[in-house]
Amino acid sequence: MVSYVNILLYGMGGLVVAGMALLVAFQEKLVYVPVLPGLAKSYAINPSRLRLTYEDIWLHSSDGVRLHAWFIKLFPDCRGPTILFFQENAGNIAHRLEMVRIMLQQLQCNVFMLSYRGYGASDGYPSQHGITKDAQAALDHLSQRSDIDTSRIVVFGRSLGGAVGSLLTKNNPDKVAGLILENTFTSILDMAGVLLPFLKWFIGGSSSKGPKVLNFLVRSPWSTIDVVGQIKQPILFLSGLQDEMVPPSHMQVLYAKAAARNNQCLFVEFPTGMHMDTWLAGGDHYWRTIQQFLEQHAPKQKEDRSSQNANDIGAR
Repeated sequence: MVSYVNILLYGMGGLVVAGMALLVAFQEKLVYVPVLPGLAKSYAINPSRLRLTYEDIWLHSSDGVRLHAWFIKLFPDCRGPTILFFQENAGNIAHRLEMVRIMLQQLQCNVFMLSYRGYGASDGYPSQHGITKDAQAALDHLSQRSDIDTSRIVVFGRSLGGAVGSLLTKNNPDKVAGLILENTFTSILDMAGVLLPFLKWFIGGSSSKGPKVLNFLVRSPWSTIDVVGQIKQPILFLSGLQDEMVPPSHMQVLYAKAAARNNQCLFVEFPTGMHMDTWLAGGDHYWRTIQQFLEQHAPKQKEDRSSQNANDIGAR
């Protein structure tokens, strides 16, 4: 009887060790999915297919990786808010174009869509260290443009993009007017615990009471929970309560951490929103929420209003 128990325990231990080894060895492939199954890495469509005015942008990150982006404008001279959009994990920016088309119409804004390294037409291979540099290159590009109001740059991140956007916003308090997070996780370790519950005791994470033996081995921790409490800019949290990928409790934890130090945080729930479709399920309420956030924290500059008033008087 004892031998059978020992065999069972050794077998379970072997499964845990094997699972941990796979998690460490293939973590980048588990965290980043640049290509959706059955689809090509290249873009299926571009903004012109949706009759959007845009520029193909080519950037270089600080470590020399060549990056691709689309800068989509509501109209050529639009000086409304500019949203720096960071996508979810799987696929590329072309898969988000329909949402961005509606975003432009609803928010009267410009949108900059970056392809992370290894995604879409961008070179390289994804990693937290590299994508952090990519995001900075995108913001630096926007900050140097003369055809937009650089005081109205707002970062928008969904899921993985929320982790990217949070770190960028923290690191650039003078360049980013505000941050919008949608269905974002607390950390990759916490997500590993959701996807592989039997490893939760070993992998640690922000909500685990385990020994956290794998923390130092994780190359892309994306620990948003350790970042949001350091952000000084306003933050809007958009949470789909039917999220089937990231437990909605992650967003609640992030909000609590941020709001403890930042009184410019707002948490809004969408009862029928899932991981990828909260923007659709939320309807008018979703877009009104974002519009009000932009009006409050990325307002039109007073000099622009004065100029517009002068133009209106001159036209009479």
